[in-house]
Amino acid sequence: MNIRMKTALAVILTGMLLTACGNAGARNEKKKDAQKAPAAVELTTEAFNTLVYDMKSEKPVYLGNKPAIIDFNATWCGPCRKIAPILDELAREYDGKIVIYKVDVDRNRSIAEAFGITSIPAILYIPLDGEPVMTVGLRGKAKMKEEINTILFQRH
Repeated sequence: MNIRMKTALAVILTGMLLTACGNAGARNEKKKDAQKAPAAVELTTEAFNTLVYDMKSEKPVYLGNKPAIIDFNATWCGPCRKIAPILDELAREYDGKIVIYKVDVDRNRSIAEAFGITSIPAILYIPLDGEPVMTVGLRGKAKMKEEINTILFQRH
């Protein structure tokens, strides 16, 4: 290989390396931005009693000022792990319009028992007006958006 070919090859390889590194940086920036965006909020029993329903009350009344979704889940549950990123996406899409909470049924058994949770994932939709609606099982993003619109915002 002559000197010109070696130089050309070195320039091409350097350009490819710089492009690859630049793209990795862009991906890392997108990842950081996604992490800063709102996501579903994990609740303890104490936070649940303050933000959602006071479980000590005889007739629980929703305490929030925006419609809410509560995801009853567990770390060992495969379908729960599949629905978690969907809920995080929805939290970002509906930021300021609804609140999405997560309740780990193993760590917060009293909440799970109070709502009669026997299968997970269980999703509780709480509109500001009207009755809460519980759904059970894995659902896709499109189905959840449909449920948000019909249950939380009463749009058919």
